[in-house]
Amino acid sequence: MIGCIIQARVGSTRLPGKVMLKLDESNTVLQYVIKQLQSSKLIEKIIVATTTLDEDNKIVNHVKDFNIDIFRGSSNDVLDRYFQCANKYEIDIIIRITSDNPLIDPTIVDDMIKIFKMNSYDYLTNAHVRTFPYGTEVEIFSFDALQKAWKNATKPSEREHVTQFFYNNSQFFKNHNEKNSENISHLRWTIDRENDFLLVKSIISKIKQRPILMKNIINLFSKEPELFNINKNQIVDEGLKKSLKEDKDY
Repeated sequence: MIGCIIQARVGSTRLPGKVMLKLDESNTVLQYVIKQLQSSKLIEKIIVATTTLDEDNKIVNHVKDFNIDIFRGSSNDVLDRYFQCANKYEIDIIIRITSDNPLIDPTIVDDMIKIFKMNSYDYLTNAHVRTFPYGTEVEIFSFDALQKAWKNATKPSEREHVTQFFYNNSQFFKNHNEKNSENISHLRWTIDRENDFLLVKSIISKIKQRPILMKNIINLFSKEPELFNINKNQIVDEGLKKSLKEDKDY
């Protein structure tokens, strides 16, 4: 089975409760992630994987309305959360999507799934060497690779960031980083801080097509380049950098 696991929690430190914030009159950040992915032609099951913390009951109750499966696991050991979720639902090919990317492009996801299957990769990403915009990150890996990481990963960054073990031990995996036809990694529509949220909200208000695709946003950027000054000069990958510092103390 090809399954997409969306990791989601309420307890974001830089923008608390961001997944529950509304991007338009009726849809939250998490709803946009789900609806965008429901336009994929190749994903067979979508699961929201949240934590067992009481604060994330909000996510569980929210997702019930969308007829989407929910899984609850460790708040800190996200690698374990993914493994247990994939194991429970018998997922052979896992697509990892984070809930701070409400404009994830389902056509990019489907293209990546095709590439993954054609080449029998263990792990495929478009985000290790950046050429795609922030907010379009897709990671795909086999259950066997996930199980290997789950059994052997020990560093804090490897347990928290799920796929870090693949990078650190690339000699044991068939990894591949897919590149965009041009490097547009300076563009950013992920949601980390409030100005990111304001940008995404503005993008959504200006694009009427659903799902919203990367090409639609690029077209908007060409017409209104000043729009992307809203979240200019962001610090990127703050969470990973924090975990890597913890590795040094480990």
